[in-house]
Parts: sequence; C-alpha cells; structure tokens
Amino acid sequence: MRKLAVIITILLCTSCEYFQSQHEGEPVARVGESYLYKSDLQHLLSDNMTQQDSAIIVNNYINRWATQELFIQRSKVNLPQEKQDAFEELVEEYRKDLYIEAYKEAIVKQNIDTTVTGFDEAAYYSKNKENFKLNEELLKLRYINIGKDNSNIEEIAERFQRFNEEDKIVLDSLAIQFNNYSLNDSIWVKQTQIFNKIPVITNENKEKYLKKSQFYQIEDSLELYLVRIEDKIGRNDIAPLAYVRPTVRQIILNKRKLEFIRKLEKDIIKDAVKQKQFETYN
Repeated sequence: MRKLAVIITILLCTSCEYFQSQHEGEPVARVGESYLYKSDLQHLLSDNMTQQDSAIIVNNYINRWATQELFIQRSKVNLPQEKQDAFEELVEEYRKDLYIEAYKEAIVKQNIDTTVTGFDEAAYYSKNKENFKLNEELLKLRYINIGKDNSNIEEIAERFQRFNEEDKIVLDSLAIQFNNYSLNDSIWVKQTQIFNKIPVITNENKEKYLKKSQFYQIEDSLELYLVRIEDKIGRNDIAPLAYVRPTVRQIILNKRKLEFIRKLEKDIIKDAVKQKQFETYN
C-alpha cells in the first residue's frame, strides 16, 4: 500500500505528456500479483486536458481499479471453491456467447438481403392482419393553435377549412404566427399524442371532439384551436399497413435473419463433418 501511495503522489504531479513518453510496460500500481500499467491509462487522457485534470482522472481510476482488485482477491480467499468454479463456468459461457453472437452478426450482415419491397410488406400484412389490432384509437387530422388576439384568425380559419393547394401554401407561410400546428393530415396519429398536442381535447371530452370528418374551433382563456378530423380507426380494429409498415419491415428482416442463422447452424455441422473437423465416438 505504501508503494501505491507513492505512485499516486507521483501521478498527481505528472502531466499527460509524461504518460505518453514512458515505456508501455511500466507499472503504476500493484494489488497483490496484479499490476496496472501506464498503457492501461492512455485511453483516459487527451491533449487538451490540464495537468491537474489528468492527475485527478488518473488518481480516481487507480483507486477504482485497486478497490475492484482487492474485492476480487478477497472474494477468491473467502468464497467457497464450488461457488468460484460456478462463476468461472458462467464467465466462460458468457465469453463463448459473445464470440458466437459477434460471428453470427457479422455473417448475417454480409449475407442477408435487407431489401423489403412493398409487395413483401403487403403480403405479410395480409396474412397476419389479426396480429396488428390496435390498443388505442388512431386518427388522421390537422390542427392549428394560435393566440386569440391574432389579427388573421378569420383568414386562417377559412383557409384551414377549405384547405386547397393555395391554402396550404399560405398557411405554411403564416406558420410563424402559430403556437403549434400540424397540417399533414395524411398520417395516422395515436389518440394519446393528440391529447398531448391539443390539451383542450381530453380523454373525458374525446367523444365530443374526435369525430370523423368534423371541424372544431375550440377556445380556452388564451388560445384558439382549429381542428379537422379526417379519419378515425377504433381500438381493437386492424391497424392500416401505412401505420405498421416499419414494424412489418422489421418483422420480415428478423424472420430472414432467424432462417439464415438456422441454416448456418446446420451447415457449420455438415461442413465440419465433411472436412473431418467434427466427429462423434460411439
């Protein structure tokens, strides 16, 4: 411990350049038979650090390392050998799993076809529609939230309701006046998202305001909300493909991956037998 204290004192007076100039094999700390080397500390340091910052970071790292090593060494003395053996088996299994999974991922990345066509998506969706039942309502809508004192309210409301191509352009140009808005009424939105974006619509009054093909002009003390509901799909109905497309695509890719890995596992055995790398003894 005295040696460790001396080393820490030296480190506190040493800059980053000192570490970079020393031999990689030079130790900076020891706990029992375990050593910490300067090369182990290089990743902690950068050229833009001050000497004081470097010393603090290194000092903290050494103390954490020493604490960990001391606990490990004492656990090896105090824990039953059976438990230590069990831990070693777990560590070895984990090490094997890391290698195997990394190899599989690399092979999959090189070989799997990641192209998913619209036909692929539609075919899978058609066969598995029952798996895509909604657990909450979806709506298509547009809305604008503006201050009640806005001088353009009448024009904005008129264009918002009519909503032809010219109106869309004008409304987009006026968007800087809006507190919040969304004019894209072609995408499906969860009901809970609407509650967050339009707080005057709540779970308690949703039956009044969230009706298909309806326009609403809702006020609170300071703001005005223009809301147009274009379409609505109820809870427990089948979600439209447009809404679940990203999920469908990921499912298709995952199925390809699993099928490829199953084939890979069979082929690796066949190849090993063929190359006389694997055999069983009766």
